[in-house]
Amino acid sequence: MIHQLETVIGYRFKDPGLLQMALTHTSYANESRVPVQHNERLEFLGDSVLQLVSADYLFHAYADRPEGDLTRIRASLVSEGALFQFAQEIGLGEYLRLGRGEERCGGRTRPSVVSDAFEALIAALYLDGGMDAARKFILPFITEGKHAEADYKTKLQEVVQQNPEERLSYVVEQETGPDHDKHFVVAVHFNSNCIARGEGRSKKAAEQHAAREALKLMGLE
Repeated sequence: MIHQLETVIGYRFKDPGLLQMALTHTSYANESRVPVQHNERLEFLGDSVLQLVSADYLFHAYADRPEGDLTRIRASLVSEGALFQFAQEIGLGEYLRLGRGEERCGGRTRPSVVSDAFEALIAALYLDGGMDAARKFILPFITEGKHAEADYKTKLQEVVQQNPEERLSYVVEQETGPDHDKHFVVAVHFNSNCIARGEGRSKKAAEQHAAREALKLMGLE
């Protein structure tokens, strides 16, 4: 199972024990008959690494935005809801080591449990491969339009809705790569005309990119 997750995230651990610790919930450790390290300390470190990588990305990507805006955007990127969404994209809940009680209560799909494990995974990557490994893992999640301020599809739809006769649609033009590393090219059509294209690791990300490019062409982004 650990090797399968390594394939999904595209990283092979030099110390597999770090990954196993990141996947171990306190409930599993508490029920174990032998001492087992759980992921709470890793969660603490992973939160700090995530905050730093997010802040560094936003500082450079939004050079014209004031501190208050950057703080608000970062908060949406590192929220429990966002981390749970990121974790779902790699199926993290399936790999967790849970105690019997937590398993029965649906811990594999509990946002607090899974989002904490996502932070612990970041810390394990950081400890095993340094900041470069952690950054390489984090950036695709936070740069694909997943936070509220970067919902370009909604912005574009609001522009188009000013004229009820106009129609927007998104068409997947290309899908390449293995299941764990997909790449999509999506075109956004205004009525029957293609006005922009976008790329991403998921259809949603590619659609967001296409919508952003369309807004740029309209002078609205």
